[in-house]
Amino acid sequence: MNRDELLQVGAITTTHGVKGEVKVFPTTDDPLRFKKLKTVILYNGKEFREVKVQSVKFFKQFVIVKLEGIDSMNDAETLRNAELLVERSDAVKCEEDEYFIADLIGLKVYDEQGLLLGSVSEVYQTGANDVYEITDEAGKTFLIPAIKECVLSVSIPDQRMTIHVMDGLLS
Repeated sequence: MNRDELLQVGAITTTHGVKGEVKVFPTTDDPLRFKKLKTVILYNGKEFREVKVQSVKFFKQFVIVKLEGIDSMNDAETLRNAELLVERSDAVKCEEDEYFIADLIGLKVYDEQGLLLGSVSEVYQTGANDVYEITDEAGKTFLIPAIKECVLSVSIPDQRMTIHVMDGLLS
């Protein structure tokens, strides 16, 4: 299984109850998407395992998931900290000007004159708009807001982002 073709939708934090349910912290914009999942891929840092989703419910900011073959608290305990992944082909389709965070990380960032400023090293989801952390060759970082006035273009196939450097942005 190729990790590059998988997208994370959540991470198992702990067990829930005694019947094998797990509490999942969703890492997707829309936790309701869990209702549509038929299978997920568990990744524990070493191996991938595809598992059927039997049921989904919601509790506060978490998703409670029952997976096939996980029938006790002890079974569920072995899944703590595992990532829940889906194949890219099963992912929710992005709208125009929306991107998967996994696709943004590593993009080369250029200013309007074509000067390489660095690469996207992190994406922070702040609520109002995302913020991209850019790291230059020397390891210095700066933050840019993911707004149309700043991000002029993104090309995932070309691994390139072009930004307008607003006053004070690089200082």
